Amino acid sequence: MTRFGGGALGRVIRSGVGRRRVQTVVIAVATMMAVASAVVAGSLIVAANAPFDHAFAKQQGAHLTAQFDPAKVTAAQLKATRGQTGVTASAGPYPSTTIQPEDSAGRRMPTLTLAGRSAPQADVDDLDLKSGRWPTKAGEIVLSASFAGPAFKLGSTLKTSGKEGSSTLAVVGLALSVSKTADAWATPAQTRALASADNPLTSQMLYRFDSAGTDKQITDGRKKLAAAVPSGALLGSQSYLDTKRAADQGAAPTIPFLIAFGVLGIVMSVIIVGSVTSGAVGSSLRRIGILKAIGFTPREVVRAYVAQALIPAAVGIALGVVLGNLLAVPLLDDTEQAYGTASLTVAWWVDVVVPVAALLVVGVAALVPALRAGRLRTVEAIAVGRAPRTGRGQWAHRVAGRLPLPRAVTYGLASPFAHPVRTVAMLLAVAFGTVAATFAVGLTASLTAVGEAQDPEDRAAVTVFAGGPMGGPVPPPTEGRPEAQGEGNSEAPTADPARIRAAVEAQKGTASYYATTQEDATVAGVTGSVSISLYQGDSRPGSYEMITGHWIDGAGQVVVASGFLERTGTQVGDTVRVTRQGDTRTLRIVGEAFDTEDDGMQLHAAMAEFPEAEPRTFLVEVESGVSPADYADKLAAVVRPLGGDAIANSPSEQDSFVLILQSMAALLTLMLVSVAGLGVLNSVVIDTRERVHDLGVCKALGMSPRQTVGLVLASVAGIGVLGGLIGVPAGFALHGIVLPVMGHAAGTDLPPSVLDVYVPWQLVLLGLAGIAIAMLGALLPAGWAAKARTAVALRTE
Repeated sequence: MTRFGGGALGRVIRSGVGRRRVQTVVIAVATMMAVASAVVAGSLIVAANAPFDHAFAKQQGAHLTAQFDPAKVTAAQLKATRGQTGVTASAGPYPSTTIQPEDSAGRRMPTLTLAGRSAPQADVDDLDLKSGRWPTKAGEIVLSASFAGPAFKLGSTLKTSGKEGSSTLAVVGLALSVSKTADAWATPAQTRALASADNPLTSQMLYRFDSAGTDKQITDGRKKLAAAVPSGALLGSQSYLDTKRAADQGAAPTIPFLIAFGVLGIVMSVIIVGSVTSGAVGSSLRRIGILKAIGFTPREVVRAYVAQALIPAAVGIALGVVLGNLLAVPLLDDTEQAYGTASLTVAWWVDVVVPVAALLVVGVAALVPALRAGRLRTVEAIAVGRAPRTGRGQWAHRVAGRLPLPRAVTYGLASPFAHPVRTVAMLLAVAFGTVAATFAVGLTASLTAVGEAQDPEDRAAVTVFAGGPMGGPVPPPTEGRPEAQGEGNSEAPTADPARIRAAVEAQKGTASYYATTQEDATVAGVTGSVSISLYQGDSRPGSYEMITGHWIDGAGQVVVASGFLERTGTQVGDTVRVTRQGDTRTLRIVGEAFDTEDDGMQLHAAMAEFPEAEPRTFLVEVESGVSPADYADKLAAVVRPLGGDAIANSPSEQDSFVLILQSMAALLTLMLVSVAGLGVLNSVVIDTRERVHDLGVCKALGMSPRQTVGLVLASVAGIGVLGGLIGVPAGFALHGIVLPVMGHAAGTDLPPSVLDVYVPWQLVLLGLAGIAIAMLGALLPAGWAAKARTAVALRTE
């Protein structure tokens, strides 16, 4: 007999793999699913590790985006700035301007920065063209991938402004700039043509520095550039560190979620692969005894059965790597959208480490029972292979026999106690599957609640603007901070709010309304300005979800977010001094709101606290039966001559980020539950094959096929119940741990409406999920056992 599997030993290995086809297929499929889930889990964990940094390096992102006045500096002078000390690369100058377009439905977009580039490739800010192509002629535009959605598909059009005679641009591509250097791109000629007195042309330069890890290093680099061009030529700049902080904060909440699912997937993969392999070898003890009886040495027996496990497992591992990569692609695409980073792919080392680790787990799992079998004496191996050890599980049969249930059911209920190790592995598989399902249900409900809690002002049927059309021109970016993108515009209203209010009250169909405005203010002890939202009227319909305390309902009150409390060291009940345009008020904090805007530094108070403030927006509810769109059209016709505008708010839709996480949770849960079911399937197949002679005896004594199915299903019913009892509380606890961590990563605590999402009937159904996983896994072998003929079963071992 040869050492490496030729000759007699090779025939034993090949016959063992081919003879037990069902078990071989189960090992291959279970290993494939386990490896696939491990590849997906590992890829997501890798993707959650500094996604911005990886994407920034891949795109050669710009450390500094600078805007220059083309009237004061020439293109040649700008190109010469690449020779400045510390500059390692530059790109530009690109013509740049701002536009405030309308989509095909007439909806106004925020003010966009438009850059003119002839190609997406560059030494700095090498754009990732996600879909479509680059613009090559006038009338074409590429939008940032963040705008991807139903309103902006390839081929859709937008007007550059709401004015008569404005240009129409066709969306020919979607691109991603990790540096956020622009919101849209067109040809240089098209960009120059769209510039105007209201939206002047600037020259954009992109730079990379040899040292750019701190704000001071970026500032020093900017000063050198400002000194290298004529005075006043540098209009503004944007540091990549601001973009990085925003991206990291956006990505932070998903990291605990990905790690939780990743760890579940990897742990379950190890359990399933180990139990499947050890069960396959352990169930062959009788055959091992026969091989030893005909002259095989213990070492040859061990090699034979380790090889019989490794062959189907290796096939499953190879298929699992391929399947894992295929499944990881859509999830990484979703992760990419969530993080706003460049294309994510499965890390090469994940495709290496996972298969190697899986082979190691299979080898160890097969080696342990094979070594034990190799040490057994020949007669003992044959005897042990026929049935469980003497007395094992007999007490369970005696106890189950006293239950008022059919004998086939009690026999099945007691069966797992004959193989405790195999039963524990099956129990862990069911429990982990139930944990994943419970966690996913809670996570989905919590994310839905988060989506509903965001932007409470959007709940109103109609929004009326007292400051002209929504949005407005934005000045060039100022030193050291990114562009405002149309938010927080502090220009004075162009319409009389009193006349707008009178028009709202007079409009037929008005049920109720409240007014609001957003102002800059300062708070004693806080550096820089903060944003304060002021409300007039009954603002409860637009109130935020409260974490603690209550919404403003009287004078001298202010509601803040978690970020404000953490940064200032205050708590609900404390007072703060708020100053708006020289008017200072001492306000008492009465509530902590679930509000992540402005890094949680936004305040909410009554407009009466600052009498000089005037409303800029009216949020209107219409009477029952009144169409918000028709109401808005009629009101807009009245208020537009006054300098205002009115639009109907579309029904609230879940944030794309929330939908991404929900889809990821659903797919990951499906994978983990499938792996758990395959683990049960394998264990039941092994158990059924071991007891095939006993089943033949039972059939000979009159057991019907239906009773046989009941026996096999009953053998996993208890495991399903216990797995559900373990998995549901564990999944509930995991949800209670991960959700607050996700909230803290986003800089906020979470309200009860986000945390307390489970209802009793859901927990009951989730408990039944453990039984469902076990039953579905056992259904196939139960059918096989029921169909087996009595005579065949009696002579089969």
